[in-house]
Amino acid sequence: MSNAPVIAAVDGSDHSLRALEWARAEAVLHGTGLLIAHVLPDHAQLYAGRRSALHDSSEPEEFADPVSDRIRAMLGGRSDVPDGVRYESLEGSVPEALRVIGAEARMLVMGSRGRGGFASLLLGSNSRAVATTAPCPVVVVPHAERSAGGAGAERSAGRVVLGLHAAETPDDVLAFAFAEAAVRGTTVQVVSAYAIPPAPTMVIDSPFAVIPPEGLADDGDAVPAEREMLRSQTERLAPFRTRYPDVPVEQAAVPGDAAGRLVAVSRSAALVVVGRHHPRRTAMSLSIGSVAHAVLQHAHGPVAVVPTLSEDV
Repeated sequence: MSNAPVIAAVDGSDHSLRALEWARAEAVLHGTGLLIAHVLPDHAQLYAGRRSALHDSSEPEEFADPVSDRIRAMLGGRSDVPDGVRYESLEGSVPEALRVIGAEARMLVMGSRGRGGFASLLLGSNSRAVATTAPCPVVVVPHAERSAGGAGAERSAGRVVLGLHAAETPDDVLAFAFAEAAVRGTTVQVVSAYAIPPAPTMVIDSPFAVIPPEGLADDGDAVPAEREMLRSQTERLAPFRTRYPDVPVEQAAVPGDAAGRLVAVSRSAALVVVGRHHPRRTAMSLSIGSVAHAVLQHAHGPVAVVPTLSEDV
């Protein structure tokens, strides 16, 4: 789907316009079109099914609505708007409408909360449902209060963090992470968790210790479970290193909770990538795994939830 557009789901809220800005930059990076999708409320169904260019001055007057007006004001006059920007009004439930339109998307981008969500919710019901059911990767951009990890935190220059279960994460998830790193000209940082805790003498000074491949030589002081996880990572990553020789890779094995570590590193990551399906369900399952769910709930930066896109599990 090299020509597939980036789709931004908007509802006029500040959260969705923040996601639209992220989607705009992503479309520019990939050199692809941007489709802005708005699921109309029941009282505005007369706009449904109409499609036009955002900058087409001949657009019928009746198509204008408050959401499209706000988008025009946001994008109007910018020089970094991708070619082929389209606006589409949809009808029906938000998850179902976006699931259908997502079949043609490179990715679907939306905010973590919509206009109607409770302020106390970390993740809105529509965002959760779309991330669970869409046939394409879904990127959820957190609202401003959750982003950037608080005062003084600095975002990385584009590092992509991949949450990897070496034995169970589908290839589609790895391919998406490497492709995102390649288009940014940056590093893939791979994080896997192991269940056995570190030795009592081991000190962890950061959310995880980054270990380059050359650091995997035998070391009698290393935790066996950590070493095994790093070796499994290396084996699993080998074909993607070959496919993307210019993408630097950093490997990390952490004790305990993978979701907690991914949330921690999301403070400085441009994008966190996780798989959608529970590893013990089928490829066509609509369930979302516990790690993906927890990262979506608490991450401080954009999270891409990638489904199994091929028939192979």
